[in-house]
Amino acid sequence: MVTMESLIEEIKEYNPTTDESLIRRAYAIAEEAHDGQRRDSGEEYIHHPLSVAHILAGLQLDDYSIAAGLLHDVVEDTKISLDDLRKEFPEELVSLVDGVTKLGRVEYRSRQEQQMENLRKLFLAMGQDIRIIMIKLADRLHNMRTLSYHHSQLRQKEIAQETVDIYAPLAHRLGIYKIKSELEDLSLKYLEPDKYFRLVEQISMKLQERQAYIDEICKILGDKLKDVGIKAELKGRPKNFYSIYNKMMRQKKELNEIFDLTAVRIIVDNINDCYGALGVVHTLWKPIPGRFKDYIAMPKQNMYQSIHTTVIGPSGEPFEVQIRTWEMHRIAEYGIAAHWRYKEGSQATDAAFDEKLVWLRQMLDWQQELRDAQEFMNSIKVDLFTESVYVFSPKGDVFELPAGANCIDFAYRVHTQVGHNCIGAKVNKRIVTLDYELKNGDIVEILTTKGKGPSLDWLKIVKTSQAKNKIRQWFKREQRDDHLIAGKEILEKECKKYNLDAAEILKTDKLLELAKKFNYFSIEDFYVSVGSGALSAATALSKLGEDKKEKEAPAPEVKPWMPKGNSSNGVWVKGQDNLLVRMAHCCNPLPGDEIAGYITRGRGVTVHRKDCINIQRYKKEEAERLIEVTWDSSFEGVYQVEMEVLAMERPRLILDVMRVVTDTKTIINGVNSFPHKENKTFSVILKLEIKSLDHLDYIMSKVRKIKDVLEVKRVTSKEKNKE
Repeated sequence: MVTMESLIEEIKEYNPTTDESLIRRAYAIAEEAHDGQRRDSGEEYIHHPLSVAHILAGLQLDDYSIAAGLLHDVVEDTKISLDDLRKEFPEELVSLVDGVTKLGRVEYRSRQEQQMENLRKLFLAMGQDIRIIMIKLADRLHNMRTLSYHHSQLRQKEIAQETVDIYAPLAHRLGIYKIKSELEDLSLKYLEPDKYFRLVEQISMKLQERQAYIDEICKILGDKLKDVGIKAELKGRPKNFYSIYNKMMRQKKELNEIFDLTAVRIIVDNINDCYGALGVVHTLWKPIPGRFKDYIAMPKQNMYQSIHTTVIGPSGEPFEVQIRTWEMHRIAEYGIAAHWRYKEGSQATDAAFDEKLVWLRQMLDWQQELRDAQEFMNSIKVDLFTESVYVFSPKGDVFELPAGANCIDFAYRVHTQVGHNCIGAKVNKRIVTLDYELKNGDIVEILTTKGKGPSLDWLKIVKTSQAKNKIRQWFKREQRDDHLIAGKEILEKECKKYNLDAAEILKTDKLLELAKKFNYFSIEDFYVSVGSGALSAATALSKLGEDKKEKEAPAPEVKPWMPKGNSSNGVWVKGQDNLLVRMAHCCNPLPGDEIAGYITRGRGVTVHRKDCINIQRYKKEEAERLIEVTWDSSFEGVYQVEMEVLAMERPRLILDVMRVVTDTKTIINGVNSFPHKENKTFSVILKLEIKSLDHLDYIMSKVRKIKDVLEVKRVTSKEKNKE
């Protein structure tokens, strides 16, 4: 059990001059703020921020970081505000807390959109202070360690997938391998539990055998290094489970066919001894061609430095050797946290340190214009891709690109105008196609001509966010005026189609309000989006209609009540027991929706969503028939829901949608579809059997990933005759 005293003791081991009073004051405020709160595991909530602070102390971070770790949830989960914290702590510390705080109190159209905005804010904050992501990584690590106590299995998988897609790659890019490996292993535990536990069992059975083999190698190698006068420490380094699992899946092999489960690590005093030790290794054992990597001469962007080589060992089995200095080893373990800047809490400018964060600044620049949640998430995954390729310009300059990048990506990495004017490429002095996939060590020359301009087809080819954004920006500048005019005309036509007052709707203030609902912050951007087809005019005006209905029929204030007796069909009816209850087909409510009951004539109570247009009508005409109802959280049942998918019209669209839904093991009870000829889009409406809102959110998130899908929403309300 972690305690405040053990935290102070751990900090003092690496920072004897720590401001103990600051840490204790942060703990006291967090403890009082979280008083009475408990986690799903039953333990007091304060245990979580205390554990986060311990993880940060394990990375040897400064006092402000650890204090922010203790306070990281108080703004989001308690009554304490940032202004309250400013009365107690320096602004630098408060800004760390603000950077980690989620945007949980803002309403978004989807969970994915909320995730996008949380990450966008996080990355922007990282650009100002890299300690913010370290606190967030520590927070995510402790949440993953205790994930078994929280959420449904479905939500656990979603959190684990987000962790392995976003947070583990972030830890990798920051060089914090201690956290990266544990996040990956914990994610695998929830994503593939059967395979994970089988792998753990198999590896533990082979551990003793492997350890004896590594001990033999270390003995031979240690004696030889001593003979040539190289002082070194040797140790075995087991691969983490996720790396082994990935290798088995990628190479389609069983565990007994994977030989490099453990690497031998050689740690020496200086760089000369690194290369001397490499010579000894290659003298003793034959190296495998293509498996040598010199990250000392060419460090990774996350500051990682080591020499990696794979050789054939004494028993004929290959094994990996990693060679590094003690300073390189410290950076490999702690990554960006190993830098002196935060050991002293100094904010002094350090050009060498800032150079290590160039990738972060670039990523923020490339993604600042992305509005679509799916596109943003895909972009982040590419930019944080764990594998990289290193290629050269003809002048010998080195460029790092994500694995899979091609010549166009390289052209835009060199310079925007080189990308725009690109007409061809040479790799290693030979003409190649522009979609040629670059490999480590390639020498790339871009052929250009002035005034060429990119092709729209390039957007389907390029891999990097930088290239995609630069291409889009070029076309936006070229086509913006045309799209602006077209967008206004399309909206006016759509208004006439539904007999709406175009002059009233297109007033500056009303149109700007509508634009903001779709994350456009100027009317021009909104028009351009409609004119380019990125946003459907029908979708935009339907949002206006929904808002109007909500204003006409505000939801009634309902006082809480405690259900008694037995529920029926998963719903309790206030003051009634075992009453016939059925779900309204006009709005198809789901557990988690706010609901209201309507007493029918001879058919019990019909349950509607509170925002259903029929409930609004009943409140005006038959208010006496409305009755309070609430969900029975212990009831497990299935509910029918309609989901609408709006996409660009293309062959096999319906089949692709149905395949993705059936892959989630969800029953489809009906399918309907119709085209929107005015903008070449297509709607598919599916009737599904759903267990809960989380279940529906999961399906919708999968469908949004289908090619050409523009929007996925739940059909929530249709006018019905009186019951």
